[in-house]
Amino acid sequence: QVQLVESGGGLVRPGGSLTLSCEASGFVFSNYPMSWYRHTPGKQRELVSLIAARDGSTKYADSVKGRFTISRDNIRNAVQLQMNNLSPEDSAKYHCFTVILEEGYWGQGTQVTVSS
Repeated sequence: QVQLVESGGGLVRPGGSLTLSCEASGFVFSNYPMSWYRHTPGKQRELVSLIAARDGSTKYADSVKGRFTISRDNIRNAVQLQMNNLSPEDSAKYHCFTVILEEGYWGQGTQVTVSS
């Protein structure tokens, strides 16, 4: 079955960096776009970044452009999110997500907390 397992979250000071990773299994990873979303209770879930399946083209939310970088490793079946210059507004639970045959799959998420 499809599984997405995120890791790499934690507590970081403002201005710091974290790298999130999502390891995928149960499907042909290289065939599907991958996304990172984030969610804070009381706020709408936000699409943070997306990376295409084949050409690796990327998209970012305006709020993270220039600070976050998404990448994928089609050999290791993993997608990463490098996050730099973090601010308290980036605090959220981060989930990776993909759609396979019109069905969406979410990982369990990894918590990122930015605080001094």
